[in-house]
Amino acid sequence: MQNQSDKYLEMKIQTATPEALVGILYEGAIRFLKQAARGMDGQDWYTAHSNIVRAQNIVSELNVTLDKEKGGDIANNLSKIYIYIHDRLIEANIKKDPNLVGECIGLLSELNSAWSKVIKDARGTSTSRVGVVLAG
Repeated sequence: MQNQSDKYLEMKIQTATPEALVGILYEGAIRFLKQAARGMDGQDWYTAHSNIVRAQNIVSELNVTLDKEKGGDIANNLSKIYIYIHDRLIEANIKKDPNLVGECIGLLSELNSAWSKVIKDARGTSTSRVGVVLAG
């Protein structure tokens, strides 16, 4: 049986625009990485590993949803950042290094903040180019 927060998240995802889904993915990856860091602090390697893998999956999904043809340099640069984060998460998982997890949390937090600002600014204009970066 799902708890209330799971039901809320499921509804939020089902009703979100593609642009809003990116923010939800950033938030999820950050949440999983914070859980991974706590797992590392407590030497709970299973929790650390499983949450890093969940964050890696999200970062991979963010990367494959980029429309590199329409998004041009922005999409290509985002792809490079996502690949970097993914590689750092692999290293963090192998080395069990919470500092590497913290670096990725910082990067994803910056991306989430920038994305939120882009979405907010796009709402104020009559023509939005935000969707150009996203495939679909």
